[in-house]
Amino acid sequence: MFVGLQGSGKTTTCTKYAYYYKKKSWKPALVCADTFRAGAFDQLKQNATKASIPFYGSYTETDPALIAAAGVELFRKDGRDLIIVDTSGRHKQEAALFEEMRQVAEAVSPDLVIFVMDGSIGQAAFDQAKAFKESVEVGAVIVTKLDGHAKGGGALSAVSATRSPVIFIGTGEHMDQSESFETKRFVSRLLGRGDVSGLMDKIQDVIPEDKQPELLDSIQRGNVSMRVMRDVFESFLNMGPLSSVRAGPLRCRQQRGRLCKQRVACAASHAVAVASVRA
Repeated sequence: MFVGLQGSGKTTTCTKYAYYYKKKSWKPALVCADTFRAGAFDQLKQNATKASIPFYGSYTETDPALIAAAGVELFRKDGRDLIIVDTSGRHKQEAALFEEMRQVAEAVSPDLVIFVMDGSIGQAAFDQAKAFKESVEVGAVIVTKLDGHAKGGGALSAVSATRSPVIFIGTGEHMDQSESFETKRFVSRLLGRGDVSGLMDKIQDVIPEDKQPELLDSIQRGNVSMRVMRDVFESFLNMGPLSSVRAGPLRCRQQRGRLCKQRVACAASHAVAVASVRA
């Protein structure tokens, strides 16, 4: 069950979470128990359709606990092994919405309650996260909107207040712009050192598995043809902005530390070099 403040990106994060596990052969489903915000069900419906994930909600029922219970029961019968319940966004001063959240939790008995936090909220995160922890048993935290200037320092406050680990971070609006949280990579990016491991993960996501052995074999034999390089560059164009895995201007040895104008081509050559070393 996903809980969080209004405007924290909770509904989008629900779909990202489901899509992430769908790629790992899970069978996710989405339930919209947000009856407070106008258009919430439409947004979840649109996102779920785009990701080809089954969803449940209601335009007429106003009790979120009933909607959540009905959706969970439906998908359990359907054999779904990951059922995600999206709830209304709420603020710690809104006692009625917190009571509603407790009712939804009692209706579905979630295995895990995830607190979704806006990465730009800062130190105010502590009081908000503590209020949620006192109402439901928060077990994990997801930090969103880290694709901007926010560094996610409030995540430490949320972890302290809920005594729960950060499991994912959101790095953009698109479905695949979410990644599992790893401390070393997060701190490295925070300090401006970039994230080579994150870059390699992105490469593995965009280069098809059936082409990876061929690429590594070509690199090992020193036989990198124009066709192989073309495939690598095409894959990099589908990778998205490199700003999500680096913290400053991309620099290369050929430019002797100066800013490289051909960022994608430079990144591709660096990735081939790293892949060769790993092989």
